[in-house]
Amino acid sequence: MDRIDTRAARRLFLQAHALMDRPAGPGKGADLAALVHRLGFVQVDSVNTLARAHDLILWSRRPAYRPAHLRALNDRDRATFEHWTHDASVIPVRFFPQWRLRFARDRDRLRRRWKDWHGSAFHGEIDTVLRHVTEHGPVHSAEIGGPRPEKSTGWWDWHPSKTALEYLWRCGELAVTRREGFRKHYDLTERVIPPEQLNAHLPEAEIIDWACRAALDRLGFATSGELAAFFALVTPAEAKDWAAAACARGEIREAGIETAQGSLRKVLLRPDTLETLGDLPEPPRRMRLLSPFDPALRDRKRAERLFGFHYRIEIFVPEAQRRYGYYVFPLLEGDRIAARADIAAERQTGALHLRALWPEPGITWGKGRTERLMAELHRLLPLAGCDRVTVADGWLRETAAQG
Repeated sequence: MDRIDTRAARRLFLQAHALMDRPAGPGKGADLAALVHRLGFVQVDSVNTLARAHDLILWSRRPAYRPAHLRALNDRDRATFEHWTHDASVIPVRFFPQWRLRFARDRDRLRRRWKDWHGSAFHGEIDTVLRHVTEHGPVHSAEIGGPRPEKSTGWWDWHPSKTALEYLWRCGELAVTRREGFRKHYDLTERVIPPEQLNAHLPEAEIIDWACRAALDRLGFATSGELAAFFALVTPAEAKDWAAAACARGEIREAGIETAQGSLRKVLLRPDTLETLGDLPEPPRRMRLLSPFDPALRDRKRAERLFGFHYRIEIFVPEAQRRYGYYVFPLLEGDRIAARADIAAERQTGALHLRALWPEPGITWGKGRTERLMAELHRLLPLAGCDRVTVADGWLRETAAQG
């Protein structure tokens, strides 16, 4: 079995995630659509400590990107649509026909699951909500849902109408037509998705084949389980069966990836991938700040195997037990994760404030790295809505602890 050393594996993986390229380009219109297509999807998240996750993911590859560019791409150009992968995501609209498999599978699964989570009252609201949107046009949840219950019952105390609204979206009956702030506005899917994609229907087998191939193209190499998890369209069993058949046809093959821990992990890749390893470019030397939800780091176990980077978001960890800030940002330098930093946009004062930085094991932090970090933070100012960088006393901390 062919072996790929850790450094080559990292570079192949980063190349697949558009992180080996020099960060450049207009970051809007056709260029932005091509980037979203290359990544496969961009996770949407509301946390705005520095910038929202989807904006930071795109900015890290296109520094000219601004949030309005994605809104224009999605809300005006209809080149993307919002739906679910492993989480809420912006997805190329050309993938909409494949998402019909997700709609169909979610229809029954969520009806059963949400009955236990949100209660069964939303079942009776589905037709009412759908009729309201049909007759009155786009709505958001505050317009159609009642008040929250006085006593909290969990993270999301959804009114039955709000649950019905989300259910209809997840099943493909409704689509997100736009966002205002971070609030979704829903409309009938046929009013949002362009006819070419709306009217396209694909056999289930073709969708499964597409999902596995498209995932492999965007990962560079993967296990069958990682193929299934990428878009979360197919089951692990379906991906495993696809991989076995594709191997038998000679379309993919097995190889061994040397992990950062020194073990060998068996993965799947296309035969010609091995031939490209010697042609991979040198990564940019600049320091690059990444979102914790960046697609290259979303799978925490894979990030640890490839980069030796143990990362967990500590939002739900009591402050006294946190090793770092609750939401720290990975810093990519070349093909290594060099550090993690606690940075916040203090927009009332206009300061992008570096609170603390922890170098990764094996990284010596000197003047050159500090200069590259400061250059990255200054590049980030327009996206963060700030006009200057400030630094806390004692910001450079001890080497990050291992997991």
